[in-house]
Amino acid sequence: MSRNILKFLPIAFTSALAGNVLANGFALPDQDAFATARGEAFVATADNASAIFYNPAGIAQLQGDNLRGGIYGLYINTAYQNPSTGNVYHSNRHFFGVPQIFYTHTLENLPVSFGLGVYAPFGGTMDWPQDTGFRQIAISGSLKYITVNPAVAWKILPSLSVGAGVMVNYVNLKTSQGFFTTASPLINFFDFSGDGWSAGYNAGILWKPVKQLSFGVNFRSSANVNLNGQTHYERPFTVPEGHSTANMSMKFPWTAVGGISYRPTKNWNLEFDANYTDWSSFGNFNLHEQNPPSGTPNNLPVRFQWQGSWMYEFGMTRYFDSGWHASAGYAFNENSVPNKYYTPWASDMDRHFFSIGTGFSGKTFDFDATFQFGFDRDHVVTGSHSSAAPGTFISQSADGKYGFTSAAIFVTGGVHF
Repeated sequence: MSRNILKFLPIAFTSALAGNVLANGFALPDQDAFATARGEAFVATADNASAIFYNPAGIAQLQGDNLRGGIYGLYINTAYQNPSTGNVYHSNRHFFGVPQIFYTHTLENLPVSFGLGVYAPFGGTMDWPQDTGFRQIAISGSLKYITVNPAVAWKILPSLSVGAGVMVNYVNLKTSQGFFTTASPLINFFDFSGDGWSAGYNAGILWKPVKQLSFGVNFRSSANVNLNGQTHYERPFTVPEGHSTANMSMKFPWTAVGGISYRPTKNWNLEFDANYTDWSSFGNFNLHEQNPPSGTPNNLPVRFQWQGSWMYEFGMTRYFDSGWHASAGYAFNENSVPNKYYTPWASDMDRHFFSIGTGFSGKTFDFDATFQFGFDRDHVVTGSHSSAAPGTFISQSADGKYGFTSAAIFVTGGVHF
């Protein structure tokens, strides 16, 4: 694949995004309507083209050519209550859409399958009002993370398959925070915008020792990215509006998933997965500016100090002889962001997701439609400090009560040829 094509794919893909959403840290585990209907418990099933993401070994189960794509449409409401005033604020953006597409081809005379996926495994957009009480900590933030993932799988035995792929990632990050506690009557801000490329790999195993049981494991590597861009700043009286060339290196986390699928009859599939993401890779970073404004150092420390977290997933599917199926699932998502450097850019917290879905699998076409509902128990933050302080001091904190609800419709369709 040429360098020009690699540049074009994420640009074309991000143009279809209405925004990005938040789950575990910045992770987006929802990449297929059938898998999401099962609470993302899919690593030990992995029987459609989206297995490129969930477990690349699974594409060895497919025959011929398979094209599958969809869109995850989401309404999300993140709320914050200021502990001093008692006022409640809501994030400004509520509707988001995340597309994905997968293609696989299995050779006729060899037990080898190939695949290509384009999807967003991480992402997030948050935009807060100016008067929340944490304007110096965060105003808005946006992360776009697009992965192009070619993969190959080998069916070593009828009961054992392995798969692996290369992940080429395009990353775009934007953040904004204020110098002063309020924007009125003067506008003041410190923004960073940068993008870059990174690479990693994914690998999986699918083992079916007996007809009723299937075990799956999937590993997605960490990826280092150097974000090149600029800062944009303005501080009344002392610093006029200006720009500075800037860059920041980040390390996105590795993820490991293991699961077991139990099929008591051909009509039932129950699965439990455990998903771990090593968010400790989000430690301390430095934002380097070539010509920073007065009062801002060349190297601005950005402290995340996030922690690894688990996502527990359970799902079940009932298959009918007519080709239809119905699924239900539940996922529990642990908080990854500790209180000390809690950031409203992410507003992560323990979350619960319930889902139901239905679909049809035919000889040529298939589709799935899923409804998902998510919520959290109120998350109270105390004793927090700013992750980044572009000014000489920070007089605000992210302390307060955060809440979250979401409702999503996920539609995926596929064709076999």
